Amino acid sequence: MPLLQDRRCAEGKSFIELTGVAAGIVPSFEDAKRKVGELVVTKGFGNTPDEVPKKLLFAFIELGEAGDSWKKGKPEEETIEELIDVIFYVLDASRLIAPNANLDEAFERKLAKNFTRPHRYGEGFRDKPPSNTATPSAI
Repeated sequence: MPLLQDRRCAEGKSFIELTGVAAGIVPSFEDAKRKVGELVVTKGFGNTPDEVPKKLLFAFIELGEAGDSWKKGKPEEETIEELIDVIFYVLDASRLIAPNANLDEAFERKLAKNFTRPHRYGEGFRDKPPSNTATPSAI
């Protein structure tokens, strides 16, 4: 069975338990957030809550670069590196927005919440036929 295909098997289990990854091999969100914070300080990047809008904008830019890399068929490693840049900026913004928030716990709560939602939630717009109603244009 593919990972997380059946939400019934996922109930009450953490992401680490579901993936079978041994603790310590993959950094937790909290470990990664701490490491990104160390990088920011070491390299002299913006380190105040005033920087949050820039961090989120940069995350969006990096996501666009990942999409562009994927679309152009560039090596997977390049696309993955761009996605990791997105994660870096998101983690950095999260530590500036809510320094005491535990991202591991937040992830588990959000994952559990999403498992309670209906199949393909949030994608309903994709199943709707296009509207044939033309909007009159202003002349």
